Amino acid sequence: MSVSDVLTLDDVRLGGKVVLYRVDVNSPLEPSTGAFLDDSRLRAILPTIRYLQNSKVVIIGHQSRPGKIDFTDMSQHADRISRLIGKKVKFVPDICGDEAIAAIQNLKIGEILFLDNIRMHDDENSMKKASPETTSNSEIIKKLAPLIDVYVTDAFAAAHRNSPSLTGFSQVVPCIAGRLMAKEINNLQIAVNDPPRPYIAILGGTKCDDSLRVAKNLIDKGIIDTIPVVGVVGNMMLWASGVDIGEGNKSFIRNALGDEFEETWGMAVYLHENHSEYFLLPIDVAIEVNGDRVAMSVEDLPTKNPIYDIGIATLMQIRPLLINAGCILWNGPASYFELPGFAFGTIEILNMCTESSAVTIVGGGHTSSLVSNRGVVDQVTHNSTGGGACLTMLSGGFMPVIDSLTRSHKKFFSILAALDLHN
Repeated sequence: MSVSDVLTLDDVRLGGKVVLYRVDVNSPLEPSTGAFLDDSRLRAILPTIRYLQNSKVVIIGHQSRPGKIDFTDMSQHADRISRLIGKKVKFVPDICGDEAIAAIQNLKIGEILFLDNIRMHDDENSMKKASPETTSNSEIIKKLAPLIDVYVTDAFAAAHRNSPSLTGFSQVVPCIAGRLMAKEINNLQIAVNDPPRPYIAILGGTKCDDSLRVAKNLIDKGIIDTIPVVGVVGNMMLWASGVDIGEGNKSFIRNALGDEFEETWGMAVYLHENHSEYFLLPIDVAIEVNGDRVAMSVEDLPTKNPIYDIGIATLMQIRPLLINAGCILWNGPASYFELPGFAFGTIEILNMCTESSAVTIVGGGHTSSLVSNRGVVDQVTHNSTGGGACLTMLSGGFMPVIDSLTRSHKKFFSILAALDLHN
């Protein structure tokens, strides 16, 4: 997969056209007020919105999912984008009913309309596993497709999912990667296909199953040099290597993985037994004792206390790898960094990444938020907006949204001129 396999904004001329723009601006909200805690996903779509300034733009997106406390309409998202671009974004509390249709038909060139939370429509939630051919028969597609000229998507964070608004339009209108989607595809394909060497992948956080799939994919491709494992992933690989990390820490891993534990444990053991030469395991950790940080050598394990961070000796092993790297992939924190006393390992790895001259790719989720919150986005090569999507792509998993873009490219590229769209 590369950006050459999909239509991008560079391939089309969209001035005066009606553009349906699918975004993923699902953002953390403060529970009591509903205020944005992080608007980085909204900021990430601004380059595409600015590019479409001479089009008629209809934005669709989602916030959370039904039943969740942060499942809201999209009015505040429209307001925040309005403030960010200095231009009114009109919100319509409708998706594909009469009010939405009338608002789209009345759009003027340069105007922007934001429809309501797409997950308020039953089809969006009930057709998650349906084929693109089936999703194209959704009411969402049938009502909106006749009103638009093209579909543009920057919903990379949802690119590992399937639903009418994500994949259904590929059958009926040209589907185009926005600036953010093209950037994600371009940069992440470097990490999975052609990284500068030495290539170092730091895998951490709590998603042991996803992280180990990424490790296996990179090893199988023969493109990785060293994989420092940190956080809960590091704890699990220590355990798989024969280190007793303590019953409490084992139970945490079992509970975090749930039904995925047995498969993930098997993968961890397989990687240790067959590919241990690629892994750099922690040699010291920090445990929590009555709220305090206490250093402990791995040789002194097991412990009854929770392991919340890697130690200084481990960081000293990681540092020369990152400083001398050609490419760094980092996904998942090294520690329980929300607790100030245990943020050290994660912050130090971030500092190492920003100091390195390597191509640095930060793989979404908590790690991406940390980069944004500490104001160092411009000091890494790419800060992915997708957590699960990024991990799925890095592990070689199927990406329905990117697949739909590829199919749309094959279907519509040869007739762009006839549609008066060719750039």
